[in-house]
Amino acid sequence: MASPAKAALVAAVALVAVALEVGLVGANFRDDCDITWEPQNAKMDEGGNHLTLSLVSNSSGCMLRSKKQFIFGSVSTRIKLVKGNSAGTVTTYYTSSIGDNHDEIDFEFLGNETGQPYTVHTNVFADGIGQKEMQFRPWFDPTADYHNYTIFWNECMIAWFIDSIPIRVFRNYSARGVPFPTRQQMYAFSSIWAAEDWATQGGRVKTDWAKAPFVAEYRDINLQVCDCATSGATCPESCASPANWYAAPDLCQRSKAQLRQMRAVQLGYTIYDYCADGKEVQRHGAARVQHAAVLTG
Repeated sequence: MASPAKAALVAAVALVAVALEVGLVGANFRDDCDITWEPQNAKMDEGGNHLTLSLVSNSSGCMLRSKKQFIFGSVSTRIKLVKGNSAGTVTTYYTSSIGDNHDEIDFEFLGNETGQPYTVHTNVFADGIGQKEMQFRPWFDPTADYHNYTIFWNECMIAWFIDSIPIRVFRNYSARGVPFPTRQQMYAFSSIWAAEDWATQGGRVKTDWAKAPFVAEYRDINLQVCDCATSGATCPESCASPANWYAAPDLCQRSKAQLRQMRAVQLGYTIYDYCADGKEVQRHGAARVQHAAVLTG
């Protein structure tokens, strides 16, 4: 039987998912974020619930940053990626601290030439140390419609979700000498920028600038976080309190259903895993069909 904490979490997650689907969220891009780079390339409408970020040249993209700084919680948004030939472009949704030896949790979407799939790139930095990449092929067309991307972060682990499906978990093994972000305040960021020297097929395929501008669309932003502005001088200690919703013991693990979904993604759609000695992970098409049934069934 599920514990009361886990039952409450399931209800909360379901409520957030419904809110994101219909756009009824407690935050929006206009009121809760600032454009910190190339504001002329950002447009907002629908009361700040709809955002477009445009890449117009190899030196002029766009970046948005939340006004809140936080430690722990959940950040979500829905994104429709650049359509058509997106080679050399990088669209992002991530959290990061500011300054040297920074902490960062990444969703990056590496574009590709027309007809070829995007790469979903994930990574985590702690005290400036990264190199924890995992990359996936999406099991859907991320340019045809909006999909929800969520980063969940507490003292036990970081989890990445796509449409409520966990694709990766990075656990806190700091006791074993593996850096893990726990003390630096982060912002949530969204951006689009040029990286044709490495982003698509190792830099072999360059950006066709005749196709510019390249436009990514975002809808709704949901920041269920420990806001350091309201926590005051006790942040990060107050954000580590076991009384916070994200600190419930049950949230240090995934359910059996979530583990099954995550395994399906990782077996069927992983193309790179830093744990596999830096080697590309190859999977067969038949296996992907099998695992797709788990994700959509």
